[in-house]
Amino acid sequence: MKPIAYFHSPFTSKFGIPRQSGLVEQLTGEIVFEPKYRNADAVRGLEDFSHLWIIWEFSANKTIGDSLTVRPPRLGGNKRLGVFATRSPFRPNPIGLSCVYINKVEIDDKRGPVITVSGADLMDGTPILDIKPYIKYCDSKPDARSGFVEQTEWKKLRVELSEQLQAELTEEQQQALIGVLELDPRPRVQDNPEKVYGMPVFGRDIHFTVSDDTLRAF
Repeated sequence: MKPIAYFHSPFTSKFGIPRQSGLVEQLTGEIVFEPKYRNADAVRGLEDFSHLWIIWEFSANKTIGDSLTVRPPRLGGNKRLGVFATRSPFRPNPIGLSCVYINKVEIDDKRGPVITVSGADLMDGTPILDIKPYIKYCDSKPDARSGFVEQTEWKKLRVELSEQLQAELTEEQQQALIGVLELDPRPRVQDNPEKVYGMPVFGRDIHFTVSDDTLRAF
């Protein structure tokens, strides 16, 4: 398989990216097609849909997932489950699946069709293998069970942005950053209030510490 498009995102590294799509609706990104598919006919009718499935490659994972068990962050990183019972990025085939909201579909003179979406969990430069419209009558399963995800509580952090961050970021960027940070991007095995974490996003390095249930970003 070859990529049909690449994703453009504020995130230039894996750290900090939401662990699932749809968790941070304020995060926006673009799907930009490869030259072969830069034709308006390729997306004809897509504007009539509200959501999109993205099938993509975990291109930043250098290690092939040979283990049959993994440690989901949702379970604190201590309990192992079967790889096919989780959404771990370390899989036999490095394929990701995300459901995103379609903000707009535009035809750019140079880039061809450009799809702007929100709620994505993809890193900048992620290869996209395929896209398919979300269809409510068959894709929505209101009575579905979600296994261990339903049995564990995901408590959000209280986020405080420094005055410098508030001055340098737009209101939209601030809201997106708060949405990302309140989900606690730290590895689940780490809980050191003195440790400074960092991640590149919105063209700058964001640093933060976490003490109790409060995250302070600067």
